[in-house]
Amino acid sequence: MTTTVGNEDNLDDLVKDLLNLEHDALAAYEEVIKRLDNKAYAGKVESFRQDHLNHVDALTQIARDLGEEKPDGSMKSLLTSGKVILADIMGDEAILKAMKTNEDDTVTAYERAVKNECCTPALREICERALADERTHRDWMRETAERLDKAA
Repeated sequence: MTTTVGNEDNLDDLVKDLLNLEHDALAAYEEVIKRLDNKAYAGKVESFRQDHLNHVDALTQIARDLGEEKPDGSMKSLLTSGKVILADIMGDEAILKAMKTNEDDTVTAYERAVKNECCTPALREICERALADERTHRDWMRETAERLDKAA
């Protein structure tokens, strides 16, 4: 699924959509942690979930500064979590591949956000840190799924 987050034409919508994206990611991460058979992988994924919680905290502060209500997720969370739930029947490799596609969307959103003209310097700094985290998450998901595929 391709995201449109990061293309907003005003700061309020950009912050709101990034927060929704993060809440959707958190919902998916919770499903992954519950479903991974390999507990070491689940521990690593938990550390990534903590990164997302940090992103939510930072974005929430920006939203407060703007006088915005804190969004807590969108209908997309059903889709991002749903991919993981369906992949569960095929094991850890499939779960990680499903999460990698979710991370692709998050990376794309933050790549756009850091270039968005309505992004303030404070928000850009948050987005740059989040983008670095998301790239790390995506790369780990991809590399770990590839190792599992080769081992099978």
